Amino acid sequence: MLSSGLLHSLATLRWFAVAGQVAAVVLAVHVLGLPFAPLPLWAGVVTLALFNAWAAPRARRLTETSLRETALHLGVDIANLTWMIAWSGGAMNPFASLFLLPLALAAVALPWRAVMLVMAACGTGYTLSTVLGRPLPHLHGVFGDTLDLHLWGMSANVAISGLVVAWFLTRLAEALRRREHELARLREQFARHEGIVALATHAAAVAHELNTPLGTLTLMLEDAVVDTPTGSERRADLDLMTALVDECRDRVRQLAQPADSWRMAQPRLLHEALEQLIERWQLLRPAVTLERSDELPGDVSVSWDAGIGHLLQALLNNAADASQDAGSVQVQLALRWEQGCLQGSVRDFGTGLDTAATALPGRLFQTSKPGGLGLGLALSHATVERLGGTLSLGEAEGGGTRVSFELPLGLVA
Repeated sequence: MLSSGLLHSLATLRWFAVAGQVAAVVLAVHVLGLPFAPLPLWAGVVTLALFNAWAAPRARRLTETSLRETALHLGVDIANLTWMIAWSGGAMNPFASLFLLPLALAAVALPWRAVMLVMAACGTGYTLSTVLGRPLPHLHGVFGDTLDLHLWGMSANVAISGLVVAWFLTRLAEALRRREHELARLREQFARHEGIVALATHAAAVAHELNTPLGTLTLMLEDAVVDTPTGSERRADLDLMTALVDECRDRVRQLAQPADSWRMAQPRLLHEALEQLIERWQLLRPAVTLERSDELPGDVSVSWDAGIGHLLQALLNNAADASQDAGSVQVQLALRWEQGCLQGSVRDFGTGLDTAATALPGRLFQTSKPGGLGLGLALSHATVERLGGTLSLGEAEGGGTRVSFELPLGLVA
């Protein structure tokens, strides 16, 4: 399969060719009075216009095309050019060198075998128009003689050929730049995902190893809770430790599960899922003061993906760490639902945006925080890409950093 870019270009150029042929026939036959047969010339113009009326909409719809269809388009253009040149002077026609244009377009867009076929077709068309074409008649009058007309025609031919080649090559260069940009983006995405997949594989193995010590720790805490009087300060600490260990065990079990089991979207009420998520996070970060601003409907059910929870907790943890490093305990969270998308922002009260930290994947799994793993931003970007959303970072008014996100979520009836 081939890109449909050549078909798009041919369809556009074909309309210019139709307009140019109309102007040339009117000028040559009806203004200068050259003894050309008008009926075959107008038949060639109408045929090309009808073909392009079918081909242009089809070229706009296609993203890929076959070599056979591309060859058909070029064959029609070469046949039309042969017909028009043959009925308007043959080899003496100053526009006979236009046979080189299809070859030039094919040379930069098609495989070499196809280029050879196009070259053979152009050569055949030129030969037929020369052998079978009607010679350009001599003309003397107010407009000059035949040589003058030929020179003016050659000048117009050079100008038209130059414009067509420049336009096509400019579009080709732009397409190549876009393709290089897309390849660079895909390489960065692949490098980031490769690191995350390696991390996930290692995390699943570690999860199995952590399950046993966490189970032992749970039993020890249960015994300690039984031996500690209710209402005492030590009992409150033990209850908190038990809740944290239970949370850790739940997280470890999630890591050990197959990816499809926890990534599968589940129908849930949006506000309920977010409320449970934030409560779990506050349990793990009791020293952080969370300021919330919610605009969420109470009756909207969505296809809830576990990645949403991982994204939000990663952003909240990063914000809490940044605030605490700056001596603050505040984190702001704003959530709202609009047009099928969950929109939100997380703001910290830290020292501001570290622009180098956003250069993924160049700083993948690197961090400037003491004791940090450098995973939060990398995982956030990967989650947002997988869910088809957007993520942006910026300076918050009054200091600190604000991370904004938008995630499209499917509604559940």
